[in-house]
Amino acid sequence: MARLPRLVVPGLAHYLILRAHPGLAGGICADEADRAALLSALREAARAEGAQVHAYALLHDEVQMLLTPTDPASPGRLVQALGRRYVSAYNRRHARSGTLWEGRFRCAVVEPGDTLLNALRLIDGLSAEPGVTSAQHRSGGPREAWLVDPPELWKLGNTPFDREAAYRSLISLGLPQTAARDLRRKVLGGWPVGSDAFVAGLAAGSTRPAAPRPRGRPRRAPLQT
Repeated sequence: MARLPRLVVPGLAHYLILRAHPGLAGGICADEADRAALLSALREAARAEGAQVHAYALLHDEVQMLLTPTDPASPGRLVQALGRRYVSAYNRRHARSGTLWEGRFRCAVVEPGDTLLNALRLIDGLSAEPGVTSAQHRSGGPREAWLVDPPELWKLGNTPFDREAAYRSLISLGLPQTAARDLRRKVLGGWPVGSDAFVAGLAAGSTRPAAPRPRGRPRRAPLQT
């Protein structure tokens, strides 16, 4: 079966996942120096592409981010830039060769509103270790000037203190496991994340399916008597 092209909609947020190659023993970030280099590469790649990065998580076995691209090819070019800037430096530092990634990155369009806020807090809540995620940026810690807070965050309070307190509370609560699993499943499958109306609207404007087809053979129409 032919692989579906990615569905990328400029101006909307996208959830990206880059998974580590199964044979990568040291992980994508073996230490803090690797993490700093990866973050620097991501910052430079986003600047070069004009992409707005809202959140990131630099985990042992994968990189996750929430970003808004400028054009349909922007996410792909950003990942390629990461390869040029970070993978080569990682390989030199750890005396290895080859890619760090399992294969193609996974990407899903995210509906604005509560769905986007859920994606943001899920990424930021993936680790409590300082520097691994962008949580501190909007939770009262050091601000990162290159990150762009989505409008959904500004609705959490009238002052920075109110917004930080509300966001900390959201992260501490976490997403229900079923919601988190469903969000991840859709990202890995490349399917939009959001309401039925949102998905239907994307399907109407694209030749690519916006939702998985039902399993099994199509039902036959009843015979006319």
